[in-house]
Amino acid sequence: MTTLDSVLVTGGAGFVGSHAVEYYAERGSDVTALDNLSRTETLEKADESRNTAAYNWNYIEENYPDVELVEADIRDFETLESIVEGHDAIVHTAGQVAVTASLTDPRTDFEVNAEGTFNVLEAARKADSDPAVVVASTNKVYGNNVNEIPVREEENRYWYDDSDFENGIPETLSIDGCEHTPYGVSKLTADLYVQDYAERGAVDAAAFRMSCIYGTRQFGNEDQGWVAHFAISTLRDEPLTIFGDGKQVRDVLYVKDLIRAYDAFLSDPEDKPAVYNIGGGAENTTSLLEFLDILESKTGTRTDISYDEWREGDQKVYVSDTSRAREHLDWEAQVSFEEGIERFVDWYENR
Repeated sequence: MTTLDSVLVTGGAGFVGSHAVEYYAERGSDVTALDNLSRTETLEKADESRNTAAYNWNYIEENYPDVELVEADIRDFETLESIVEGHDAIVHTAGQVAVTASLTDPRTDFEVNAEGTFNVLEAARKADSDPAVVVASTNKVYGNNVNEIPVREEENRYWYDDSDFENGIPETLSIDGCEHTPYGVSKLTADLYVQDYAERGAVDAAAFRMSCIYGTRQFGNEDQGWVAHFAISTLRDEPLTIFGDGKQVRDVLYVKDLIRAYDAFLSDPEDKPAVYNIGGGAENTTSLLEFLDILESKTGTRTDISYDEWREGDQKVYVSDTSRAREHLDWEAQVSFEEGIERFVDWYENR
């Protein structure tokens, strides 16, 4: 793999973005981190004590002084275009991140996720430096089609009751003919633009349809980032609300493993697919109830739990089939969930 000379990270103060910034700064790339620092304004349930952007902005500034920090908005195309020029890769993680926020303010959700991604791709297309682009997409692009797959109920979890999906959801699952929520639609729109630009050869680009990504420097809340939200609430002995019955299952991926997948594409993007389902895969799954058990074993604490109705757009089981990433990017998850949670707890207690 080649070392990238100059990398732009949109959403560079976000959880995933800050890890991309760190990854490339550690490898000697010239890194620009772009962020509008709006997280607590756009997420209803986010508070200043869990302000991911503010924490990570300071973290980058203190630990990686050579990183150029730019406060800007991907909806401002002229400014974005001037920033993109000169970079040979873009990690596009800036976005509106919550289904709940998209239901109350779908216009902002569309402008940030769909139009913002279009702006990134157009700026990349027009740049003389010809940057490759990876885009943080989501499993929500499959919408309610995921819930059409038969599942069986076990003691503490649901699981697929169809042998075709024993390794998880492949990229070929239909995106059509179902409810998505505004968030799912805006991310799918961005995803389709990525595919179009890639197929026409306008930009070397790929959309990574992410499952649950977790890790250090993540301040989750009720709207987004549930792994961190559950862990922090447990560590602070704050009550938690489970929407549904707690048996819903996700595959979980440590954030540094995700960044390695991004880099595997950006370092050698030619003749590679433009869409990847990325997550921990069938080997790294947990239900909410099982995760509470893990947290109790790590912390000695089990916080108070209450239950509420299932939320719109939720899925009983979502697990990524990561075989395409393994085949084309020579990638696989390296950090187990137990190890990743230990790292998270250690970071939170010692930050």
